[in-house]
Amino acid sequence: MIRVSSGATLVDVFVTRGERAQHARAIRAASVVFMAALTAAAAQISIPLPFTAVPFTLQPMVVLLGALALGPRLAFASQMLYLAAGIAGLPVFAPSPLLLPGALRLLGPTGGYLMAYPIAALVTGWLAERGFDRRYLTSVLAMVAGLVVIYAGGTLWLAFFARQVVPVAAPLGLGGALAAGVYPFVLADLGKLLIAAGIVPGLWRLFGYLPSTSKY
Repeated sequence: MIRVSSGATLVDVFVTRGERAQHARAIRAASVVFMAALTAAAAQISIPLPFTAVPFTLQPMVVLLGALALGPRLAFASQMLYLAAGIAGLPVFAPSPLLLPGALRLLGPTGGYLMAYPIAALVTGWLAERGFDRRYLTSVLAMVAGLVVIYAGGTLWLAFFARQVVPVAAPLGLGGALAAGVYPFVLADLGKLLIAAGIVPGLWRLFGYLPSTSKY
C-alpha cells in the first residue's frame, strides 16, 4: 500500500503519478469537463412526477460523487461549467415540456437546485480534501452534507420565488416547497448516495493508496 497526503483527493493522486505530473493541468481540466458532461448526461435520465414540477434525476448523486473524487475547486468549476453550458443554450438540462429552456431554466422551479450544485460540490469536495473520501461512512456523511445544500437551495427557491417564476401560481411556502421538492425525493436520493458512497473509497483501495494519517 502507498501512503499519500491526507489532503490529497483521488484526482490529485493520479495527476502526480510519474510522467503524469507534467500533464497535471491538462488532466485536471479534462476532469472538470468530464464531470460537467457526466452531470449533463445524468440530467437526461429524468422522470417527471405528476404532483410536482421537479423531476426525478440522477444529477445529485453525480454532482456529489464527482466532488468526492475532484475536491472542492475542481468540483466547483465542473458545476459552474455545467451551468454555463446550460445558460448558453446547450441541451444539458433535464428535458421537459414544462420546464423553461436555456438560461430561463435557472428562473424556473428547479433553478434553486441547479444553482446549488456548485456550492454542494464545494462543500462535499472540501470534506473529501480532509479525508472524508477514504472511508465509506465518512463518504456518506460528505455526500449527505452536499445533498442538504442542494435541498436547501431548491426548497428556498420553490418556497419564496414561485410567484415571480410562475405568475399564475401562488408561492408554495416552506411547507409546500418541502412537499413538492424534498419529500418525494429524499429516500431515493439517500439510497443512491448509500450505493455511490462506496465508489471513491473503493478506488482508493483498488489502486493501493492509504492516507498518510488515518483520522477517519
